[in-house]
Amino acid sequence: MRSYKEIRGILQDRITTRQWQPGDLLPSEQALSEEFGCTRATVNRAMRELADAGLVERRRKAGTRVVQPKAHPATISIPVIRQEVENKGQTYKYLLLERLEALPPEDVRTQLGLKPNEKALYLKSLHYGDGIPQQLDTRWINLSAQPEAANESFTDIGPNEWLLQRVPHPNIEHVFQAVKATAEEQRLLQLEEGEPVFTILRRTWISGQGITYVRLTHPGNRYSMATRSSDEPTFS
Repeated sequence: MRSYKEIRGILQDRITTRQWQPGDLLPSEQALSEEFGCTRATVNRAMRELADAGLVERRRKAGTRVVQPKAHPATISIPVIRQEVENKGQTYKYLLLERLEALPPEDVRTQLGLKPNEKALYLKSLHYGDGIPQQLDTRWINLSAQPEAANESFTDIGPNEWLLQRVPHPNIEHVFQAVKATAEEQRLLQLEEGEPVFTILRRTWISGQGITYVRLTHPGNRYSMATRSSDEPTFS
């Protein structure tokens, strides 16, 4: 018999991956209890926690519906670099530099919640605008969370855009840094000696399961970020 935590996680996944859209009426507690082979009380507790988290709205005799997300000022979402480049009127190009399945370093393993002997998919790619490097994408993908990534070559589509097609609304954590470029970053991004870079460390997950951990590196003089109230941030 499933616990209320397991049921809450499954229902949350259906909401965050848009299997259930904002405004959709959820199945009744009776129907869900039959689906999961548990009591209605267990389903009821899972639904209460979803309501407390602001994901659903429960009304007596009207059922439970998925809540329409509210806009929050200066909320950082996940932009698609191809769209960002094309929105600036530039010609976009994508180049995969490296792809392999390997044991990630300890810090990445911790971020993704992997076991010590669990492999992940490592990808390194470059994104260009008008032939000039705009972003170096170095990431690990949790194959337990996204097993189909093992069969994707990533030669024709960037991993960021590929993941967003499958998990459009993950939980996100960002860390922003302005740092000195490494020798490899200087070479790949065609930087001048001593030119700084702006990096974004991003971790995404669903129901406690890590999806990807990525370092996005941008030339300091070719990148800026602005936010607008009640709108998404603009990257350039």
